[in-house]
Amino acid sequence: MKRQIATYLLLLVATMVWAQDTTQVNKGRHITPVRPNTNVVKQPGRDVDPELIEQYITGDTLAAQKKAREDSIRHNYPRYPRLTSLWLGVNFIDPVLMALGQDHSSVDVHATLNMWNRLQPTIELGIGWAKTTPEDMHFTYRAKPSPYAKVGANYNFLFKSSPDYQAFVGLRLGMSTFKYDVEAQYRNSYWQEDRFFNIRGERSNALWGEVVAGLKVKIFGPWSLGWTLRWHNLFKCKTTEHGRPWYIPGFGPRGRALGFTVSAYYTLPLTQNRWPQKDEIGKEKR
Repeated sequence: MKRQIATYLLLLVATMVWAQDTTQVNKGRHITPVRPNTNVVKQPGRDVDPELIEQYITGDTLAAQKKAREDSIRHNYPRYPRLTSLWLGVNFIDPVLMALGQDHSSVDVHATLNMWNRLQPTIELGIGWAKTTPEDMHFTYRAKPSPYAKVGANYNFLFKSSPDYQAFVGLRLGMSTFKYDVEAQYRNSYWQEDRFFNIRGERSNALWGEVVAGLKVKIFGPWSLGWTLRWHNLFKCKTTEHGRPWYIPGFGPRGRALGFTVSAYYTLPLTQNRWPQKDEIGKEKR
């Protein structure tokens, strides 16, 4: 009887020890509940390039990061086509100033090709003339209407914005071949006689460079206005037996370094959709 009681006590103690060990093990176990939404695979945004996702999955992270940067730049800054637009302009300020008393004038037309809304090759063709009788001088200088031409290019600093508004700097190479007359009168103090001499049909030519800076703004529809400040540097001017000419068509008075033009422009778009559009998240529409 005593042996049976001892056996039951041992079994009870062993059962309690096993139960205690099991409880300690369960205390260190953490069970995370499964939520239905954690098993949903989220689809990438509609503007994420599938090639970019594939590069990340396959481990080509460097190429993926490079493409992500390129996509970011493309979304932030619109890319205009190579041939964005063509501007046709006319400089009209000199005839207005001549009507107000200026002693020389020129009129020119110019064409500018807007490429990528950044680089802008341009050509200018015009005619210049002059007539002046300096104060306290006894001669009259006449430059006959003569042609001139300029070629060069602009760089638009607002290439990230609409082509309707431009802020640019540029270079020009100008050339002209022209004729001029000089009529003079002076008095011989000894003989007290007036003497006259005429220089007719003097021929000369000139070559010069220009640095220009200007603005162009849209007024309405395809019409715009532009202002350009020009710094001239004379490379060559033919000297005749009577000296160098006072006025050079397209350049202005020979000793003047600065010039100013005001032009009206008509814009011809060269793309099917006038300018690239952006959708609601900033990505270009193709």
